[in-house]
Amino acid sequence: VQLQAFGGGLVKAGGSLRLSCAASGRTFSTYVMGWFRQAPGKEREFVAAIGWSGGSTYYAGSVKGRFTISRDNVKSSVYLQMNSLNPEDTAFYYCAARAGTYISTGVEQYDYWGQGTQVTVSS
Repeated sequence: VQLQAFGGGLVKAGGSLRLSCAASGRTFSTYVMGWFRQAPGKEREFVAAIGWSGGSTYYAGSVKGRFTISRDNVKSSVYLQMNSLNPEDTAFYYCAARAGTYISTGVEQYDYWGQGTQVTVSS
């Protein structure tokens, strides 16, 4: 499956952005989808993930209550609504697909990655 993320940009602290990730292929609904981010000089970290049907989600503690992950299996897309952004959220954001049953937070558990989209939050 090929993934393409978009929707990043520059936003002031307290603002919102919505990231989208479009997937190719006919089996999108069988993949667990995740969002990760990587700031300069730091390792890639888990942000959020969503199960096949969208009924199960999981968030990193740093974004819980501010970010919402969702998916549309008809459109083969996954989204990340980001609210109350702060400068610590500045990073490249990547969507990823995992050919498994369970949600995972591990980078190594995901099989396919998009190219990333930059999110910059100014103070």
